[in-house]
Amino acid sequence: MSQAGGMRPPWNQERAPEERLPSATEPSRQWSMVRRVLTAGLLFSLLLGFSVLLVYIFRSCGPGPCMTPVCWDLLARYLASGNTSVAPCTDFFNFACGQAKGTDYSFQALAEENKRRLRRILEAPGSWHLGSGEEKAFQFYSSCMDTDAIEAAGAAPLRQVIEELGGWRISEPICDLVPPLHTRQSSSISCVQIDQPEFDVPLKQEQEQKIYAQLFQFLRPLEQRRAQGKLFQMVTIDQLQEMAPAIDWLSCLQATFTPMPLSPSQLLLVHDLEYLKNMSQLVEEQLSLHRDFLQSHMILGLVRTLSPALDGKFQEAHRSLIQKLGELTERPPMPARPRWMKCVEETGTFFEPTLATLFVREAFSPSTQSAAMELFTAIKNALVSRLRRIPWMDEKTRKEAQNRVTQLQVKMGAPEWALKPSLARQEYNDIQLGPSYLQSFLSCVRSLRARIVQSFLQSFPYHRWQVSPWGVNAYYSIPDHVVVFPAGLLQPPFFHPGYPRAVNFGAAGSIMAHELLHIFYQLLLPGGCPACDTRALQGALLCLKHHYETIPLPNGTFFNGSRTFLENAVDIGGLAIALQAYSKRLLWHRGETILPNLDLSPQQLFFRSYAQVMCREPGTQEPQDPYSPPTLRVHGPLSNTPAFARHFHCPHGALMNPSSRCQLW
Repeated sequence: MSQAGGMRPPWNQERAPEERLPSATEPSRQWSMVRRVLTAGLLFSLLLGFSVLLVYIFRSCGPGPCMTPVCWDLLARYLASGNTSVAPCTDFFNFACGQAKGTDYSFQALAEENKRRLRRILEAPGSWHLGSGEEKAFQFYSSCMDTDAIEAAGAAPLRQVIEELGGWRISEPICDLVPPLHTRQSSSISCVQIDQPEFDVPLKQEQEQKIYAQLFQFLRPLEQRRAQGKLFQMVTIDQLQEMAPAIDWLSCLQATFTPMPLSPSQLLLVHDLEYLKNMSQLVEEQLSLHRDFLQSHMILGLVRTLSPALDGKFQEAHRSLIQKLGELTERPPMPARPRWMKCVEETGTFFEPTLATLFVREAFSPSTQSAAMELFTAIKNALVSRLRRIPWMDEKTRKEAQNRVTQLQVKMGAPEWALKPSLARQEYNDIQLGPSYLQSFLSCVRSLRARIVQSFLQSFPYHRWQVSPWGVNAYYSIPDHVVVFPAGLLQPPFFHPGYPRAVNFGAAGSIMAHELLHIFYQLLLPGGCPACDTRALQGALLCLKHHYETIPLPNGTFFNGSRTFLENAVDIGGLAIALQAYSKRLLWHRGETILPNLDLSPQQLFFRSYAQVMCREPGTQEPQDPYSPPTLRVHGPLSNTPAFARHFHCPHGALMNPSSRCQLW
């Protein structure tokens, strides 16, 4: 009973509370599992979607290819000049410039492109207005290009000029023996400067009895005159007349510097007074013995000067003379230039205000100038910031240097006077064109000379530009404390508002920084910064000199950079400042682009653009060039820049990733 009474059916047995609802517990467990699966799936979907979104965002914010026509043109230039089969870490110059021939990708190439633009302007029909200053410029260019009329005239225009001067036996021929003359202005004082002459013909011992050889012997080297404290002397015209009486100095100078009024008390700045004394004595001796020789010299000198404005026979004779002189002096022959280029250059010389206006109007719009000024401001700010970290500068010099940069004036595009049409009309009133090209040429020469002289008689409220607006040479003027960037320089392939920023900072930006560092040339010279840490400065300069001397040239030799160390210093500093400015721009601005199909990151494109500025054949350098050979201007600064090796992944010890670097700036 007890056993039977103690046993109950399973469905009647009492259970713990958690066991009382078996039918509700199982679905709950299943739903919990489903919920976990759904939650995990939802989280996975969200993560996947977020990842896709991040990838899209990063791809959108990364550098995209610049697909504009100017970028495609630049890409074609880079591909045509570069040689991508060369490893950038071992020879970056050839990587960037290996296929550049001659000067096709140098500053000279840009200068020629600017002249082609001027040619298109001058040859465009109906682009000038009757009675304007432009009319005479266009007519002069057309006359210069009219070779049929020049050839038909032959020597007749020249004979007319000689007859107007008094025939073959010129009555007063001696003015032509006077060395080069210039005017200079210091503050409000104008003076005439007489330079030392230069002789084209090399003189040998067997020619010692010739007049040129005797004149040559009178010259004293610049170093000798500087050592004697006679670099130049100030004398009046009257005093010079007493010392060198063979020449009527007042008449010659008055004829040369019309309309400048001259008097016997006019001051002259003479660079070699002893030469003029000896020349006068020699002329007096030769006049009594060889007057015909001197007169022939005058006429032949005149013919040589005017030969570019004469027919083909004269020009061919002039080219032959230049070629022979080049052989005697072992100078490489000058390549023949097309007629249009010569005519563009002469038109630009005589009608610069007109061509300046036309060039800037077409090639340097307000938006381009604004973009260039923005770039310059970024470069200048980077320099001011960098001056705080230069180790060899003392605090006083550092503050003075920062003030110098802050107070600097910048001129960009074209000078103020060149953009005033009314000025062109006034200046060209005395030019009479025709009936022959030679007569037009002479009228323009007289007008230009008078304008130059007149400009020194007037106060000039702003800086006198030393380059044409279509030129490609930037410069820093010490007296005016102004840096100048002509419109002709801020052109493709160095600058364009539509280029990737890396291109503009690497090319034009490094040029701007280079010119800014010219402000501190004096500090780098011995004794130029007495308060600075001389030991640290000299150590940095010696390091720089050694750095350049260990970089091999293409022929396996090495370069002595003693003559070029100042430009080497500003090359290295210019690159560093431009890179700092670009890195800051990358940090604070979006929308960076790169060139399509070039496989270069923005930083790599920056360095590639810097090298592009230097592209030219290594052997095209003049002996007295203040710059190092182009390979060194590329390899020197880039190998001294750690960021270059980092972005191109150069192995340690490679040419472009040396074991030690120099810290000058």
